[in-house]
Amino acid sequence: MLKVGLTGGIGAGKSAVSRLLVSYGAVLIDADKIAREVVEPGTPGLAAVVEAFGAEVLTGTGALDRAKLGSIVFSDSDRLATLNAIVHPLVGARSAELESAAGPDDVVVHDVPLLTENGLAPLYDLVVVVDASPETQLDRLVRLRGMAESEARARMAAQATREERRAIADLVIDNDGPLEALEPQVRTVWAELTRRAAAERR
Repeated sequence: MLKVGLTGGIGAGKSAVSRLLVSYGAVLIDADKIAREVVEPGTPGLAAVVEAFGAEVLTGTGALDRAKLGSIVFSDSDRLATLNAIVHPLVGARSAELESAAGPDDVVVHDVPLLTENGLAPLYDLVVVVDASPETQLDRLVRLRGMAESEARARMAAQATREERRAIADLVIDNDGPLEALEPQVRTVWAELTRRAAAERR
């Protein structure tokens, strides 16, 4: 099994890359998706979040109000650290469960937005970084996701810098261009991942 860490700044296009890798045969473990699952209604994770942040972070139906919680933590590094201390161990445990279910010949791609920030690179056989300029990221967040520019800038500022991400990368995918320019690069990366996986088996 080859364990790959996939990361990139918000708006860099990591989701598009992970979709392509899955289409080629990768086993995807999506930390963001798991992070949502571990705080669903009725989970110990949600109970811990409510204990730390109060019932005002819930919607009327008792689900987590992500926008409300986001507005609290993204402007306050201490509150963000509190949230991370609740969610990250739960995500780690579930990720390990999913990884253990993969086969010995699989390429397992862990899609981890905060891989750089949390110093997680040593957990993986190699790290793939999806890279885009801050201008491209901002444009995508505002134009495609409908974020206010101020919110987009705050989200970007809360993450590692482009240079910090590139410093831990074994492979970099440049995603400043259109989707049709992305696909050949991801296919090349996949060929390298399968080559390394075969070498590991040997």
